[in-house]
Amino acid sequence: MMTLAQAEQVIAAAKEKSKAIDTKMNIAVVDAGANLVAFARMDGAWLGSLDIAIKKAKTARYFDMNTGSIGELSQPGQPLYNIEHSNNGLITFPGGVVLKNASGEIIGAVGVSGSSVDNDHTVAEAGSKAL
Repeated sequence: MMTLAQAEQVIAAAKEKSKAIDTKMNIAVVDAGANLVAFARMDGAWLGSLDIAIKKAKTARYFDMNTGSIGELSQPGQPLYNIEHSNNGLITFPGGVVLKNASGEIIGAVGVSGSSVDNDHTVAEAGSKAL
């Protein structure tokens, strides 16, 4: 189970990494049911990335894999082509990372948006390591 305290740890670690690489991010944490538990929009982060961060977190949890991996599988000719049109819209590029507890059980996901997809993934990964 994802607690608010855990979600806040993830956000704090993601914000720290974002500042370290000089970016402004939107950071969303969802629980195992893909429900939003916590969200942070850093001062000056893009408004348009708010929804993207939440959808990245939900996408990662819906399929229990990082969004960049889903993106690879959703290219033309790949088995998940056009999956981004399901579930009221998915995000299939990097920045969504699955969250696991100490015993390896998936308890949610973090989604980050506000910079390049490489930076988004780096910040999300840093957040995931807080647990």
